[in-house]
Amino acid sequence: MELSGAEITVRCLADEGVEHLFGYPGGAVLHIYDELFKQDRVQHILVRHEQAAVHAADGYARASQKPGVVLVTSGPGVTNAITGIATAYMDSVPMVIVTGQVPTHAIGQDAFQEVDTVGITRPCVKHNFLVKDVRDLATTIKKAFFIATTGRPGPVVVDIPKDITTARCEYEYPKSVSLRSYNPVLKGHSGQIRKALQLLLEAKRPMIYTGGGIVLGEAAAELAQLVRALGYPCTNTLMGLGGYPATDPQFLGMLGMHGTYEANMAMQHCDVLLAVGARFDDRVIGNPKHFATEERRIVHVDVDPSSISKRVKVDVPIVGDVREVLAEMNRQLAALPAKPDPGAIKAWWTQIELWKARDCLKYDREAKVIKPQAVVSKLYELTRDADTYVSSDVGQHQMWAAQFYKFDKPRRWLNSGGLGTMGVGLPYAMGALLAHPDCTSVCVTGEASIQMCIQELSTCKQYRLPVKIVNLNNRYMGMVRQWQEFFHGNRYAESYMDALPDFVKLAESYGHVGMRIENPGDVEGALREALALKDRLVFMDFITDQTENVFPMVPGGKGLSEMILV
Repeated sequence: MELSGAEITVRCLADEGVEHLFGYPGGAVLHIYDELFKQDRVQHILVRHEQAAVHAADGYARASQKPGVVLVTSGPGVTNAITGIATAYMDSVPMVIVTGQVPTHAIGQDAFQEVDTVGITRPCVKHNFLVKDVRDLATTIKKAFFIATTGRPGPVVVDIPKDITTARCEYEYPKSVSLRSYNPVLKGHSGQIRKALQLLLEAKRPMIYTGGGIVLGEAAAELAQLVRALGYPCTNTLMGLGGYPATDPQFLGMLGMHGTYEANMAMQHCDVLLAVGARFDDRVIGNPKHFATEERRIVHVDVDPSSISKRVKVDVPIVGDVREVLAEMNRQLAALPAKPDPGAIKAWWTQIELWKARDCLKYDREAKVIKPQAVVSKLYELTRDADTYVSSDVGQHQMWAAQFYKFDKPRRWLNSGGLGTMGVGLPYAMGALLAHPDCTSVCVTGEASIQMCIQELSTCKQYRLPVKIVNLNNRYMGMVRQWQEFFHGNRYAESYMDALPDFVKLAESYGHVGMRIENPGDVEGALREALALKDRLVFMDFITDQTENVFPMVPGGKGLSEMILV
């Protein structure tokens, strides 16, 4: 059957199983939009800004096991999408972004709404393509989905010139593709796994440290089996929360810059460390030189070989899919006669309990103003038994959500960890609802972050997305203010938000429900009322303590044991 390039694009998405496409139309993609109008297999979600299109698709991918898919036009459509693409790239989120381009004969001629999409996106994509022949279009789109979803996932851009969308050829969507230069390793080396288990079983002070790879690799069950079989402590990174149940007694909480005292101290003082699907990045271990002052043996499991020994030298590298590797670890462990030293492990847990006794997450529960930690704790209490997805923007509220909401399942926590992108929270919550229409989707945000993509309140109205927005409003760019207080002599340069809108009226102007909460005694009632409004978006503006800081905190350039606790 002979189809136009625009028809082929839409047919490919449908045949790939795409259900939701996030985008914004423009001249270079109008032929594709015309074909979308004629079909009903792929639902298009019209956002109000291209950045939000990519963020919403990103949230959709994080909350599901499906890649997010985006369609934007050329020029400013592409450049508006770059922040979202870079956000997904940093957090290894599988996405396919279809971009319009000027006609092939006009490329390089400074045509209207032309940018070098391939050149601009190259540093922040897993791969990109410029389609120069309509006969290559279907195969290219298949390759894009294959690359985006295999190995270490990531965003892939397919740039389609306008004349390619009108050219015609026979349509056939490949069932599979093979790329000679791209063959991700899935199974870990059996000998290396055996060596890793030997180290773990000999450990006196073991630690298991996991990151977002556990969530992306669907390896939570295998991780839980291993951790419980060994009886060792476990910690998650910010991106890994939910990869191991937060309510499990073997979980020490999140580690890193704003991690718990016990997790950071155990990480620093362990003698054998198993790292799975994590990167040892600066927000996790602080200063690598300080981390290296304690002697330990490190086993590192990751699907991406370039992540291993990148910041910290490891002793046993294992390249492979984390689910496959952990499953093999569990099989080998069950067959081994050797067991951990019970006396040493008991002594290690005794030390960990002493660190826990510092109660590093304590705050004033009797305060006369609303404490942000209390809001998140109450939110957890009221939603923990529901199918709840919590997104956040970036800043203090993000850290309080990570510290005080106990995620027991993977993919329930959606946030920008690598790029730290303000504005993602609301689009992420939208994506979660489209992936799981019956879920409770909560966006924990701040008055600075929410304004980055606040126009998406309009999208929520159009598609009836009942997001519950928890705005922890301290009238500052909170994390900026905290750093200015600690390290810049209380000089609050441009961090005070002195021209805020009335968020209640703003929400109501979009057709939603708005609430302003100023008294600690009203927190629970407001949350209960909002959660009971199942079919309405509710914007809860909590007026919180302006002076509250996030603790613990590892200052930049310091080590894990150099935390500020109060």
